[in-house]
Amino acid sequence: MTGSAIVRKRRANASCEDKKKESSVHFDVVSPGLSLRDVAQMATEVEELGFSGLWFPEAGRTAYLGCAMAATATDNLEIGTAIAVAFPRSPMVTAQVAWELAEATRGRFLLGLGSQVKAHNERRFSVRPFDHPGPRLREYVLALRAIWRAFQGEAPLDFEGEYYRFDLLTPFFSPGAIEHPEIPVYVAGVNRWMARMAGEVCDGFHVHPFHSERYLREVIKPAIEEGARAAGRDPSGVTLACPVFAIVGDSDEEREGIRQLVKTQISFYGSTRTYRPVFEMHGWGDTTDRLREHQARGDWGAMAGEITDEMLEVYAVEADWDGVAGAILERYDGLVDRTFSYFSAGAWRASPEAAQRWRDVARVVRAGAR
Repeated sequence: MTGSAIVRKRRANASCEDKKKESSVHFDVVSPGLSLRDVAQMATEVEELGFSGLWFPEAGRTAYLGCAMAATATDNLEIGTAIAVAFPRSPMVTAQVAWELAEATRGRFLLGLGSQVKAHNERRFSVRPFDHPGPRLREYVLALRAIWRAFQGEAPLDFEGEYYRFDLLTPFFSPGAIEHPEIPVYVAGVNRWMARMAGEVCDGFHVHPFHSERYLREVIKPAIEEGARAAGRDPSGVTLACPVFAIVGDSDEEREGIRQLVKTQISFYGSTRTYRPVFEMHGWGDTTDRLREHQARGDWGAMAGEITDEMLEVYAVEADWDGVAGAILERYDGLVDRTFSYFSAGAWRASPEAAQRWRDVARVVRAGAR
């Protein structure tokens, strides 16, 4: 299906003016990776524009320092890491940082953690050995809870697992009790095991940007529900935060550059064997093999060329500016709790017009107007 056809379909099925209904979908934004001196002003803009939350990824910059700057500049905006890499930091270090951020935000901080892949753990962070990331991350979350209970004075610190042990916390080294000690913990993942673990021990799940509506409905959601029920928890208490490949613009020419960007990103993710099931669900499992062959030759253009327009319709949302909020709601309302555009980091700051457009998208998604 061509880009124009997709947009016409979205206009017909998801026009923002068609109807209004209550929605539980929050619309967030991702930090564009600014210097710390600029974060406070940016966070203030995000809050004034009406976004629900501001997420800080850990790439070239750390996730936590940006959160700290944003915490002091805002009053109502939820602030979180999406994600902070877990294993290079001891759970005690992460617990201390998260505790201070929870205090600074007065309960608005969301701790998002991810395991990252073996190569980055071993070769970028020198975390060795890197083994059993799923069970290790599960234990990491349980350790955080035990440390926080000790900080709050609810129980002595006494945690022993397969990977971590904590049993020493003198008053001098405890930050002490705070007003909002219940810190929501999200984990990021792609496969069924990690989703089930999120349902069992976490408050939220960061959906991978490479996903489809069907994959969410048939793999991620059931796994979260299974994990929650096994732990005697209500599955609805686990928040799903979902980035969206949004291809938005009022003309084919305006959208074409974003289409190519999305194809490149999908090809990058899809070349990893871990993400093969996302292709397999739609009958495109062999795409991973071809992507890996192109990658081995360094042929990045050929990788992007493997991603068809049909795939884009499944893995991305395409619409003009009047229809993008409705298209997002049509796909995700009732399926996830929070969403944001994967490529919007900084885009809303490009001009006053861009800011107003994204502000309108956030307003419509939060209001549930389709």
